[in-house]
Amino acid sequence: MSPPAGPPPPPRRGRSHPPSLIRLAERLIRDERLLARGEVVLCACSGGPDSTALLHVLALLRRRIGHEVVAHGVDHGLRAAAAAELAIARDLSEQLGVPYAETRVDVAPGANLQARARAARLAALAAAAAACGARAIATGHTADDRAETVLLRLLRGAGPRGLAVLPPRARLPSDAAGAACQDQEPGSAASIELIRPLLQARRADVLAHLGRHRLAFAEDPSNRDPRFTRVRVRRELLPLLEDLSPAIVEHLCALSDMLVAGRDRPHGGDPDVLDGSEPLSIPLGRAQRFAIERARKLGRPLRVRVRGGKDIAVGFPEESSVLIEDGSARRGT
Repeated sequence: MSPPAGPPPPPRRGRSHPPSLIRLAERLIRDERLLARGEVVLCACSGGPDSTALLHVLALLRRRIGHEVVAHGVDHGLRAAAAAELAIARDLSEQLGVPYAETRVDVAPGANLQARARAARLAALAAAAAACGARAIATGHTADDRAETVLLRLLRGAGPRGLAVLPPRARLPSDAAGAACQDQEPGSAASIELIRPLLQARRADVLAHLGRHRLAFAEDPSNRDPRFTRVRVRRELLPLLEDLSPAIVEHLCALSDMLVAGRDRPHGGDPDVLDGSEPLSIPLGRAQRFAIERARKLGRPLRVRVRGGKDIAVGFPEESSVLIEDGSARRGT
């Protein structure tokens, strides 16, 4: 017989549940300045869970951020079910009051099918974005997608630059920009960016959002086909790594963040270098690195607690990072 239940546990302080998908997307959009009031964003739609949640979130955030949303689907002509899947995106767009259009591309079966399909899809999206005056193309990549891509690159022997994958914002690849410019004025696609508003969310956050708002979505059967290496990484390798390290997705995304930042900085991106020349004598943990990088993007000074109970104040004059004060010296320790 089970023992009698004891008194209920005391209520937890602070937030009792993780931030919603809407909150995660809004925070990243504002922190990275992905969208501004009056700008048009083209949402890439497939009818799948990630893009369905992305379309819904971007539409809900219109009033808070002030952007405009258009939706666009691409049919690769590879599966008969694609038309029905895109119909889900079209129906949701109509419910949300978002303009929707589609493009049909021809991708012949053969080697590197997924890579060629992605390239054709991106070129079609870029052309659609240029035609409607969109400043950005939004895709539904999540933290899980980014972690999987880092692992795929590692398996292929990539170096630091190759592991700097799927940043929150990126330039449009030159081949896609070129395709977009064929039927547009020269340079019309030059300013179009790729943005990933769901990059701080996990796939579980996406599914929770879909369930909470009762949104219909479709599943691409290729996402379960073990012939594709990404599917094996998603279904076999990543779960094994999570058994060994439950925060492995966050770790891999943090690694990619640091490498992206290093790629764009003159001092090579050493996370323990604040002023671009001398390394910081106090080693930084992942949380401190993330806080400093976020503050740098926002241009705000901050105070960080580091090992040994020391506080350091960091400022960011003229896009650089400098150590303003070592709190331990001020306290006489």
